[in-house]
Amino acid sequence: MTTAQHLETIERLRAREFPTERGRSDVGTSGPGYHLAELGGSRWYGDEDAADRAAHEDQVSAEYEALTHRLEERWGKADTFSLGSLRLRDGGEEVPQPWREIGDTSDHLHLWRAGDRWVAVYTAHWGADHSPQLMAAVTVVDPP
Repeated sequence: MTTAQHLETIERLRAREFPTERGRSDVGTSGPGYHLAELGGSRWYGDEDAADRAAHEDQVSAEYEALTHRLEERWGKADTFSLGSLRLRDGGEEVPQPWREIGDTSDHLHLWRAGDRWVAVYTAHWGADHSPQLMAAVTVVDPP
């Protein structure tokens, strides 16, 4: 997908109602108060060599940088957050969705307040045998 397509997906999600139950959507996952969009496809590495992996990871990084640049043109400088603290919280403290899922798959994100919704862009890591995946979140749930 192109940066323009990523922006269009984010805008569609900003206008879309939230479902009452968690489930799959046309672009990812949605639940009460949030949408998560899979902007770039995650690939299983399989038998790819290190050069192929590095090239794909460089492409995801370039798409991330281009998208955050365009969103900063639109909404100003992003807040950048480290998500490591979400994994360090004691078991009794509930982290609301979508922040729990984002924190389980990413180390950091770029975050903007766009009207009455939060927009986050991040890279999800699904494990050593999968490539990173460019993601976006649109939510009314305040960050923890």
